[in-house]
Amino acid sequence: MTYLGLIAIACSLIVALGALGASIGIAMVGSKYLESSARQPELIGPLQTKLFLIAGLIDAAFLIGAAIALLFAFAKPFQG
Repeated sequence: MTYLGLIAIACSLIVALGALGASIGIAMVGSKYLESSARQPELIGPLQTKLFLIAGLIDAAFLIGAAIALLFAFAKPFQG
């Protein structure tokens, strides 16, 4: 397997595992939000704000991983 093939596999793993982790994290946060808003409807406003903040941070972590994968794919930082 060539050097470029290994870079392609690494980039695909970075993006795939990042997307998997982000989707599981957002699903867990969303399910806990629905559960807590059903228990205490008067807290829907503050909880919704925190839900969007946490979902944005989880999604930002995935986008940083995708940017690193693009760096590996196109800039080739480890190539001497």
